Amino acid sequence: MKIGLVIYGSLDTLSGGYLYDRMLVEYLLAQGDTVEIISLPWRNYAAHLTDNFYDVIASAAKQSQSDGKFDILIQDELNHPSLITANRHPHSYSIISLVHHLRCSELRPKWQNGFYRIIEKKYLNSVDGFIFNSQTTKSVVNGLMDHGKSSIVAYPPTDRFGKAISEQEIKQRAEKQPLQILFLGNVMERKGLHTLLEALLILHPSSFILDIVGSLTTDPAYAKQMQNFVMSHGLSSVVQFHSSLNNQPLIEKLKAAHMLVVPSSYEGFGIAYLEGMGFGLPAIGTTLGAAGEVIKDGVTGFLIQPGDSHSLATRLQVMNERRELLVQMSLAARSRYLRQPTWNETAGQIRRFLLEMI
Repeated sequence: MKIGLVIYGSLDTLSGGYLYDRMLVEYLLAQGDTVEIISLPWRNYAAHLTDNFYDVIASAAKQSQSDGKFDILIQDELNHPSLITANRHPHSYSIISLVHHLRCSELRPKWQNGFYRIIEKKYLNSVDGFIFNSQTTKSVVNGLMDHGKSSIVAYPPTDRFGKAISEQEIKQRAEKQPLQILFLGNVMERKGLHTLLEALLILHPSSFILDIVGSLTTDPAYAKQMQNFVMSHGLSSVVQFHSSLNNQPLIEKLKAAHMLVVPSSYEGFGIAYLEGMGFGLPAIGTTLGAAGEVIKDGVTGFLIQPGDSHSLATRLQVMNERRELLVQMSLAARSRYLRQPTWNETAGQIRRFLLEMI
């Protein structure tokens, strides 16, 4: 197959969505397909909407070797504000939208989401089919529009680090003091780092260590706000910002932690939760979005209401004081990880779906 993939910026961007896109490309290439990346420049939302004054796909394709001659075109739904007009131009290939989550699902004022809902609905109506990263995302899109279009639910890659750690490693780690907490996600408001930091103020500083792993440049104003919060509340000795990590440095943080906490206001899936479970980390997410597809409350982690720092603090304190419960939930998290389909299985299903759409 000759496949085009439309994204903003670089495929090497460190986030769950870009990891999905990147590993899908790697799989397709390994099967003998050709994949051309059509990269549109990152700008603000209003500027992206101005892309609809011309055909951005045709314009980008002129600079490419394929000249826009694809068997199928995949678009990361993140690019939706740029593509509505382009998709309505005549094209000889099917357009598939890879939907990680809808912008209008995020927590923000109703009037703003109403605006985004109109734009996203126009975009979703302009494509021929969907790849959804979760049942939650599929349900949200189906609730927005009665489309009847072909689709597949293909869960994200969560096995990039290989085999889960052993039960013995989990039991030995649980004995270590203090409670080691890992926040894994780009430092942006939606990921809820502020909720975690507010929860830590309720706990005794000697009872925890927090490592924050994620980009500080995705939302620099918010990242600076969080760094100032840590300094002004005397948390600098127990909270450390590491920016983005990958491969072995990230593996070391995952192995050292007791719990993964990302109290995001919305997740389309939450790759980090399952990746952490491969290291025996119970996860704490929120009730809004797809975290509940991964986290079973009270078994493999906890689900709290978005922004509920007091409930979060209570659960962290319980896990610190009851290490036998920590071991029990860590082992349950590991078992949940082992039940997840491998990425090769999932990516194979995607490829068969794409072939059917040609």
